[in-house]
Amino acid sequence: MAQKKDVPGLIRALRYHDADIQMQAAKALGTLGPGAIDRLIRALKTKNKTVKLGIIGALSEIESPRSIQPLIGTLRDENSEVRWQAAIALGEIGDEAAIKPLCEALRDPDKYVRFGASIALTKLGWKPQDSTERAYYFAGMQEWMAVRNIGKPAIPALAGLLRDRDSTVRMKVIELLGSTGDKDAIPALMQSLGDDNREVRWNTVLAAPKCGISLPYLPRGLSKRPQNMKNPWIAGFLNFLLPGTGYAYLGKWWGTLIFSFDELATVYILKMEGDTNSYVVLLPVYLLLGFHAWYMTTKIPKDPP
Repeated sequence: MAQKKDVPGLIRALRYHDADIQMQAAKALGTLGPGAIDRLIRALKTKNKTVKLGIIGALSEIESPRSIQPLIGTLRDENSEVRWQAAIALGEIGDEAAIKPLCEALRDPDKYVRFGASIALTKLGWKPQDSTERAYYFAGMQEWMAVRNIGKPAIPALAGLLRDRDSTVRMKVIELLGSTGDKDAIPALMQSLGDDNREVRWNTVLAAPKCGISLPYLPRGLSKRPQNMKNPWIAGFLNFLLPGTGYAYLGKWWGTLIFSFDELATVYILKMEGDTNSYVVLLPVYLLLGFHAWYMTTKIPKDPP
């Protein structure tokens, strides 16, 4: 296909389930040179992540300035892997027009995208102009000691990293915010008291006093955390409708066993008693099981902070 310059065929090959074939197709597209640019750019609009990654890889191989703006557009893609690959590709192509969008990508909520943007900016010869830019750059590289040395000017960059889905990153950020000992870190720390990760919340409790947050305020912040409470009415309804599923909803492994036993028992009672009598026998049992699941749920303790 590469010899025939079959761009559509090679793009279809990017969908193939075999990773080696996907890689070979991307490399083949990259060898086709500027003549394939227009078709690749049009194909970049696909919603298929695998195809999009392959196309970006091919564009980085071709290194044409015409692909800069389409690749900049993919820095806003909903998929973090696509944004990451786009950042890498922009660094490989080496056009300074990508510097400003890559600087914005240093604020991405995903650590891989930030890392890719940092590497790309390094390849483009970009240098941070002030302490805030240095903080974003070193945070993207995850050079935490360099970020710590920046001190107070690093607080805006660190606060932005609290959006990262990786709890280890958020915990490191909390530690660094605490090390600043500055009151400007208080809003970010108060926000982190409501984090959905227990370790992040505990690290925040330890860091908060260093920045001047009074201890009496901490429980109030922790009370805003998401709590994984089970709904007793859902548990009861499930157990009444399909006995055992209410227990499974509560995370009880034996809920599946009760569900299987109920199926066998119901079939047996239907054969022995007929439809009407079976309902008379089963309804009180189902009501009892529904009430039991409801009662169990009301006794589950709330998540500890």
